This record gives sequence, structure tokens and C-alpha cells, in this order.
Amino acid sequence: MVRPQVDCRTLEFMRVLTLTPFYPTASDDAAGCFVADPIRALEEFEVESRVVAVQPFYKERPVPNGHPVQWVRYLAIPGGPGLASSGAFLYASLRSKIRELHQSQPIDLIHAHAALPCGRTAMLLSQELRIPFVVTVHGLDVFFDVQVGGYAGRRCRRIAHSVYQTAARVICISTKVADALTSSGLSANVKVIHNGVDPARFSPGHSVPGHPKILSIGNLIPIKGHELLLRAFARLHEQHPTVSCDIIGDGPELSYLTRLAEELKVAGRVRFLGRQTRERVADAMQRCTIFALPSSYEGLGCVYLEAMSAQKPVVACRGQGIDDVIQHGHNGWLIGANDLCGMADALSTLLQDLPLQRRIASEARKSILQAYTLTHQAAGLSQLYRECAA
Repeated sequence: MVRPQVDCRTLEFMRVLTLTPFYPTASDDAAGCFVADPIRALEEFEVESRVVAVQPFYKERPVPNGHPVQWVRYLAIPGGPGLASSGAFLYASLRSKIRELHQSQPIDLIHAHAALPCGRTAMLLSQELRIPFVVTVHGLDVFFDVQVGGYAGRRCRRIAHSVYQTAARVICISTKVADALTSSGLSANVKVIHNGVDPARFSPGHSVPGHPKILSIGNLIPIKGHELLLRAFARLHEQHPTVSCDIIGDGPELSYLTRLAEELKVAGRVRFLGRQTRERVADAMQRCTIFALPSSYEGLGCVYLEAMSAQKPVVACRGQGIDDVIQHGHNGWLIGANDLCGMADALSTLLQDLPLQRRIASEARKSILQAYTLTHQAAGLSQLYRECAA
């Protein structure tokens, strides 16, 4: 693995408060792993993170899974209309606790994940405590007005805009996300720091000889492209009668996709495995032949990085955040969004051309080790924290 050139002996100890709505729980250890994993890696760079994970009161109380975290539930108006005011409500819930924490253990910087509610809360805490804050944007809907309509959506946009303008840095997980932010005319101080992956957990493995398997992982919602994958998979039977497909994830499209598999006469070769633990996800990636997720709305996609780390050829859609990482035909395969023929051709080509499949898989692993591990991500975050706190 190519490690970032950082001499930890020269770094001063830092204490960071992390505010996040995403964090692993006992019932879902994959939720928010993209926040939790780099926090552990940051310890190598003399950064101590105090994590406050937040959840509106009307959702089921989370059960921690062993991660050092304080869960805080806060008053909020349910649904999209309540999103604009959620940051102010969260600030009211946290203000006295964070002030006391800062007095006993001074905080150098606040790192918020998403502009609402945590970014808004971080902005208010930053003004009160006179310490800088940064905010990470994880998705393409950077202003929230795609998911919230009308007046409430316009309020979300105004508040998110003020958060980005006030933050010491706005961290984007890909160039695609950064472009979505800056194309609106926002002159925020943007920095791209890609998510990283643990190359030891997502290490190379082998599929069962003679039984190729396509794996897909993602919430079962339309933008993830599972319908496209099933229709492409149905076209493979004549040339590749032994290939099967496993789909990990849950969501509102499960019933529809199950019926579609039956209509396409591939139900016997497709397994819907539901939500799985990270350990089982890593095992599934090691055993698959190809990883395919033709998502048409992806900020980056940690599952692509994990599959590449597991030394598997990845099929994804071009025009998404993963464009930063995948070079078509070299360390992965890119198709057009909603391109059924392109999806079927990609799967067929990779299944029948074993030298190409192995070469792409090998280059995928190399790419991760060179630039996209958790250590690389933590090094980037540590440097940015220190620049902002200086």
C-alpha cells in the first residue's frame, strides 16, 4: 500500500467534535460506516474525535454497537417540511452540553456531516464558541431542495447556502459533488477528500470455479439501477447458463424486483439477501466474480471502492462520482446511465474474457492501495483540520 507521506511526530494533538446523522448501530453496522471508519484511522494522526450522533425524536431509538459515540435525540417536525428548522432544534438540544464539554476539554474544530441538521448546528456552535467548523457533503443533493419541495425546500437551500459560505472548508467526497456545489455560483472553500476503504477487511478472494456470480449492493430504490441489472442479467442466460446474481440491500422496490425476476424467468438464479452485516458484505465481495451497481445518482459510492479493494471488476455508470476513481477498461468498467445494452455487454464481456477480467481486477486493487485507503482519507482530513484550526 502506498502510504501518505506524513510524519506523525510533527503533528500537534487535536480534539475534534464530530456531529453526524450517520453512524453504525447494533441493528445496522453499515449505516454511517463512511463516518466511523476514518475516525478510527485519524487516531494515527494525533486526532481525537468526540462523536455526537443525532436522530430526531420520532425515529426508533438507536442501540449503539460498541463504537464510542453519544447518541442525542432532538425535537424536530416530522417529514421534509421540518428539515429546514432541524438544525436550530438540534442546536438547542446540544448547546449546554457542548459548552460544558468545551470548557472541560477544549475543542479545536467541529466537523459536521451534511448541512442539515448538523451543519447548521455546527455553524451556530462555531459562532458561540469561536472555533472553526467544516462540513462534509456526501451526496449530489447538496441543497436538499430536491427532496423537499415548495417553500420548505427554498428555506433548506438558503440555510444550506449559509452553512457552506460560513464553513472554514466544505469537504466533498468527489469532484461530481464539488461541481454540484460550485455550479450554483457558491463561492465556498471546497476541498475534495475521497472516502477510503480498509484494504485488510476488503481483501482479495476467489469465486467458486465454474459458477460465476454477479454481486450488487445498495438500497432497493429506483436510482440504484437494480431493474436495469436484472434485465441485463436475463440476457446472459444463453451464453452464460451457470451465472447467478446476488443482491444485498433492502427498500421499497423489493416486491417489484422480485416480481420482475419471475417475469424475466431468472428468479431461480437471483437471490435477494436483504440487509447484511459488513462482515457478510466483505465475504460476498470476496466470493463474487463481478460487482455491478448501475446507479444513476451517486456522489461516490463506497461499495465500488470496497469491491475494487476486494480485487473485483466493477461496473458502474459514467457521469457519477466514481468517475474520479475508475478509468474505463483499465481498473473498472463504465456504462451510460440506463443503458441496458451497455450493461448486458459489460457483463458478457467480463464473463467471457478472463484475462481482461483478471487484469481489471488487479488494477482495481492497485488503485485503492495507491490512493483510496482509510489512511489516505485520514491523512487528508488531518491536514485540513490543522489548516483550518491554525
